[in-house]
Amino acid sequence: MEDSFEDLISSYIENKVGISEHFLSAELANHLKQNLFDLNDKSLLLAAGIGNSEKLSYDGAIRSDSIYWLDKKHNNVFENEFFDKIDAFILYLNESCYAGITGYEFHYSLYEAGDFYLKHLDQFKNNPSRKYSMISYLNSNWKEADGGELMIHQENNNQKIAPTQGKTVFFKSNELVHEVLVTQNTRMSITGWLKSD
Repeated sequence: MEDSFEDLISSYIENKVGISEHFLSAELANHLKQNLFDLNDKSLLLAAGIGNSEKLSYDGAIRSDSIYWLDKKHNNVFENEFFDKIDAFILYLNESCYAGITGYEFHYSLYEAGDFYLKHLDQFKNNPSRKYSMISYLNSNWKEADGGELMIHQENNNQKIAPTQGKTVFFKSNELVHEVLVTQNTRMSITGWLKSD
């Protein structure tokens, strides 16, 4: 477990973008993907908004994915296994990097063919509590022709990251402008933020 944590931290220190190729096991990723499909079949996913609860708006010209917020109160065994992994990573991050993370929030994200999310930062202007962004992908057999890459914009160093199953990406929420390129296939992830209140 700590190997995947160290992969995230060391690559983040090197390039401002942490990547672990196998943060989620194939077994856990498959269970989470099935949960997402079940929720979608029950029409429980909602159109994703822009901004937080104080300034929430919806604009399909900016982002077109659907989301479902995870919560330990749902008492889903596989989502709780995911939360256990996040709890362990936060403990490791706080102990090794003095990050001061005190909480988090995560949601499923579903992009259908043609969906996208234009350039944005993850930290709200009226609330700086989001410190780090984390995205864990649930897409097996993803091909380059499927598109849907995470494009991270850095000066002289744009980085295009394929959303392949098990991979987790980690970066500072207030630093890196990023976007989700148009996907040609159903694209699934768990997206969230490590917070410091």
